Amino acid sequence: QVQLVESGGGLVPPGGSLRLSCAVSGSTSDYAAIGWFRQAPGKEREGISCISYSDGSRAYAESVRGRFTISRDNAKNTVDLRMNSLKPEDTAVYYCATTHIDSAYYCLNGGHMGHWGKGTLVTVSS
Repeated sequence: QVQLVESGGGLVPPGGSLRLSCAVSGSTSDYAAIGWFRQAPGKEREGISCISYSDGSRAYAESVRGRFTISRDNAKNTVDLRMNSLKPEDTAVYYCATTHIDSAYYCLNGGHMGHWGKGTLVTVSS
């Protein structure tokens, strides 16, 4: 059984930076691409960034491209999301999730994500 635990959320002022981390446990044969998603109050969940397992290819939503960077350490089974130039509209609960399809594009664009973490809250406010 794959389990994911997010960490690193918190309160940050506009323009600030934050790094989220997702620790994945369980059989590595049960997942491939890993992604970060977020859900703001009153809004639908959206995919913001994904990374594949085999070649580390990345995909980003337009709303975060150039500000967020996803990285992956397969030896440690962790995926980080570095968030810079944060805006109030980035406030949301951030989740990591896995899919058995090894494609960042599939992950970001509505692909089936089989396992989810419980989320970590990011609040961007002065």
